[in-house]
Amino acid sequence: MLPIALRPDGRRALIVGGGGVAARKAESLVAAGFPIFVVASSIGAALRLLLAQRGGGSAERPYEPDDVDGAALVIAATDDDEVNARVVRDARAARVLVCDATDPERGDFSMAAAVRLGTVTLGIDSGGASPAFSKRIAAELAAAFGPEYGDAARTLAGMRAYVKTVLPSAERSAVLTALAALPVAELASMNPTVAEHEVEAAIDRLRGETEKRPTARLIAASRSSALAMTQTRTVAARLAERGIATTILPVTTTGDREQHRAIDQLGSVNVFVTELEIALRERRADYAVHSCKDLPSELGADMQIAAISVREDPRDAFCSERYPSFESLPAGAVVGTSSPRRRLQLAALRPDLAYEEIRGNVDTRLRKLREGHYDAIVLAMAGLNRLRARATHTVAFAIDAIVPAVAQGALAVETRRGDDRVASELRAAINDAAAELCVRCERAALRALRAGCSAPIGIHARLEGGVAIVDGAYAVEGGAILRKCLERRVASAGAAEALGTELAARLLPPPAGRLVVLPRTRERPSRIAEALRAGGVEVIELRAGDAGPDPAERTPDMVLFPSSGAVAAAQTYLARLRPLGRRPRVAAMGPHSEAAARSAGFEPDAVSEEAAIDAFVGLVRDELGKCP
Repeated sequence: MLPIALRPDGRRALIVGGGGVAARKAESLVAAGFPIFVVASSIGAALRLLLAQRGGGSAERPYEPDDVDGAALVIAATDDDEVNARVVRDARAARVLVCDATDPERGDFSMAAAVRLGTVTLGIDSGGASPAFSKRIAAELAAAFGPEYGDAARTLAGMRAYVKTVLPSAERSAVLTALAALPVAELASMNPTVAEHEVEAAIDRLRGETEKRPTARLIAASRSSALAMTQTRTVAARLAERGIATTILPVTTTGDREQHRAIDQLGSVNVFVTELEIALRERRADYAVHSCKDLPSELGADMQIAAISVREDPRDAFCSERYPSFESLPAGAVVGTSSPRRRLQLAALRPDLAYEEIRGNVDTRLRKLREGHYDAIVLAMAGLNRLRARATHTVAFAIDAIVPAVAQGALAVETRRGDDRVASELRAAINDAAAELCVRCERAALRALRAGCSAPIGIHARLEGGVAIVDGAYAVEGGAILRKCLERRVASAGAAEALGTELAARLLPPPAGRLVVLPRTRERPSRIAEALRAGGVEVIELRAGDAGPDPAERTPDMVLFPSSGAVAAAQTYLARLRPLGRRPRVAAMGPHSEAAARSAGFEPDAVSEEAAIDAFVGLVRDELGKCP
């Protein structure tokens, strides 16, 4: 016999049988957290009452072989030996663990009597010799070990998470052993703050007063949800391996507080970010850990992304307790999602379904699904993987079917600009070069589209042998989905961002037939011209002294000044423009270009706030859209 502990993780248990034995097995499974489904020709009163009180599904009919499909484990508990044997054979054929309640030797496992004290479970197995004796032992153990043991175990779980955050792996075992030896009553009564202090005291005792603490200690700002804390602890653990300990500062964001409203109705593109950045600005934290997809396309001038993590599975996932796939949902089925991007892409595939708002963390959404509020929901595979959570049916969508959000699956570690030492340590511990190139490409596209993190835009880049493949999907007014896919060889951050800018131009090009004049001061190819041409704009580049095309024959829609030097280079052409009774629109990149254009007598119609090419291209595209 091999004693094991099996965690439900939302997986379904099937019980075949409806009598007293089935009811006792069902009670044990429900207490352990398993969703149950009962199949029996007749379901007894005790089992029917349990289903009504604790939840679960049932089918009052004879057992069928495909009942075992999708189950995590199966219990055969009928009064018909032939049926039980058939259940065992079918389950094994489907590679599902099976217990025969009437013949322990025939199944894969037997169900031990159990005493549960919170997270602590004591199991008693007599090998099938005497279930009544196992029950007696369970009663005696329950009398000897009170609920404080469960409370103590919960405290130790929190201590263990804290130790993994603040200590390198080589130092953890001795500290955890010392903490586990503390009196049970003392452990049971500790709140989280006292528990952290006890961990620090244990570290001090074991190291001795003369031994040094870790080389540095940093504070990380994090959302307080289970997923966010898991993500932040992952980053902290990597730092701890380098001798840098982290204290986590839980922060409640606007998006966490306002869970009764849709994200796109909260009036901000930074609903999960702003409060974390405030903690950085007020120096209450040294770094912040974000789901990178939550970050706006442009950070504040005082903030920077110090590192991008290895990327988890970036795909979106179909989750259902009843239906095995998105395609199998019946017309009118209710699908829960809080993302406009997901909702519009899903509706393009299945307009016959009802899409409703769902808010809350991953655990909350899965619970609402199990309770039957939705026929299916859509979540990120990355979050499900990090939390090791699943619905009964969890199926990832193909990238080209539902294009993920920008940077989905990656973690971004943000610091104050200028905190070079902290940023350098984080980058060395966390940054993944391939993920960073892909995220840079995706965020450049988002900037060029001048959209926020909650816009109905999906962009995903991946590297295959040095070639970047980037998919884009943009839901426009009326529900149409514009899609593009580009492939380019990418070996630098600049090349990755140029690819993203090009995708944005191809994804949503400005009106065709526009003409712009772009004065140049350098010989190398222009990224501005390349991005605009990719979107169908005709670009005439002028060198210093060039007369350019005759403006009397065709006046350009816009003249672009990316630098003050470009204004000087365009003097000959500008002299030909001045006598005309009409003039093109003028766009300047940054304040110096704006001042030079004004001095030359060409007041800019539009100015990008900073001298950044991606922002300037986006501004030009917007202005071209305004031209008659």
